Parts: sequence; C-alpha cells; structure tokens
Amino acid sequence: MPVITVDIGQMPGKQKPLLIKQLSCSAAEITGIPLSAFTVVIHELPDENIGIGAKTVTEMKAEARGG
Repeated sequence: MPVITVDIGQMPGKQKPLLIKQLSCSAAEITGIPLSAFTVVIHELPDENIGIGAKTVTEMKAEARGG
C-alpha cells in the first residue's frame, strides 16, 4: 500500500479532498498501481513551525501586511 505524505501549511478544509484526489490519481497513473491502493496523509503545520530564509512564515506574513 503506497503512502503519499504531504507536509504543508494550514489550508482550507475544502481544498484537502481535491489535493488527495489529484495526488492519488497522478501517482496511480505514473506508477500503474491501482488508485484504490493509495493512502494520502496531510500533515498541516502551523505558520510558526515553518521557516524560510531564517524567518517563520508568521513573520513573513506580518511583514507582507506591513506589520
């Protein structure tokens, strides 16, 4: 049973089913493994737990808002 794991910032719940479907369908098409065999796990990370260029995403969003 293949498992696709995605580490991502917080996302709206309505986007999750689409992400799961598209990842599963693409992986099944590329690998030839049946779609029903795929498991997708989404790990949502708070913005303060993601750093880019020595800044957290929380800091980057605040700067983008002018704060």
